[in-house]
Amino acid sequence: MTWPDRRLLDLFGIDVPILAAPMANSAGVELAIEVAQEGGLGALPCAVLDPAEIEAGVAAFREETNAPLNANFFCHTPEPDDPERDCAWLAHLAPYFEAAGVAPPDLPLPAGHAPFGDAECAAIESAKPEIVSFHFGLPAAPLLSRVKDTGCKVISSATSLREARYLAENGVDAIIAQGAEAGGHRAMFLETDVSRQVGTFALVRSIAANLDLPVIAAGGIADGQAIAACFSLGAAAVQVGTAYLLTDEAWTPPLHRAALADPARETAMTNVLTGRPARGVVNRFMREQGPMNAAAPHFPRGRPAIAPLRAKAEAEGSSDFSPLWSGQAATLPGAMGAGALRGGLPTARAPSSLKDSSRLRTYTTACNRTPV
Repeated sequence: MTWPDRRLLDLFGIDVPILAAPMANSAGVELAIEVAQEGGLGALPCAVLDPAEIEAGVAAFREETNAPLNANFFCHTPEPDDPERDCAWLAHLAPYFEAAGVAPPDLPLPAGHAPFGDAECAAIESAKPEIVSFHFGLPAAPLLSRVKDTGCKVISSATSLREARYLAENGVDAIIAQGAEAGGHRAMFLETDVSRQVGTFALVRSIAANLDLPVIAAGGIADGQAIAACFSLGAAAVQVGTAYLLTDEAWTPPLHRAALADPARETAMTNVLTGRPARGVVNRFMREQGPMNAAAPHFPRGRPAIAPLRAKAEAEGSSDFSPLWSGQAATLPGAMGAGALRGGLPTARAPSSLKDSSRLRTYTTACNRTPV
């Protein structure tokens, strides 16, 4: 097949201009390998991993394929502790805890895994994945320089032309245009108003027309028609997330799969589940407390704030308090192997033997340990 823009194929050394979105806790080495073996770019979600686990994940990938790999990190600026805010939020949610018969979490709420720092950078210098991607902007200049010195290509997500210009000025090799349709956490780092978030098509056209860097379209892309439309607007590749959540290789739990499979699903951007805007299938908690609520704890403390409620509800078969991340693709494929999404056309391949890998088991255990 002849692709209209080969810049990213040549830059990354891949055959198909499709990137798997790095979806922490929903995807791991299994999906990364399958996408890579079909010619796309697999992603290793590193946001919840320590350095040893990052290196183990890269090693597990290398056991199965020599294809390029994208290691993804969060690089947000952590918010300071705000005990009064967190206490007020838990008091506000007291009726939920009482009705569920569970105790609220102890204070202080945990701040989650630290963003990309010196230790993570050292792991990249050791493991040397071909591509390193960042969410929520870019790390500090000295860390970014160290990453680039390894020879890794650097990409990051923008939700506006202003953010894209910032990324270009700070040396990225390509820009992910994360449209408002995209599922999961918004990459916003200069923008603060979710009502001004731009749709994928408009954002791709704006960035491609104003910057001389390859653009990766993300948001609402789940089939060949959407891929072709993005190419016609100036994208050099696409990043697919939600469609991969229904594949056999994804770790998506049954409640999440059921929500995605519902053709009547509705999504919204919300901050009440984690403390930062993210798009997911609307559930009870989002309807009653959001979707956006100025009183929610700072990211990522919103998640542990409702963790007891989520655990109780999920044990009873309910997703009332679960993050059901989803984009706005009009239709989603059913359960299948990830290889079937190559170019939006059905393909078939033999099951991989990667589940026998000891490194993979180590990595999988780590990824299922710490939510983000």
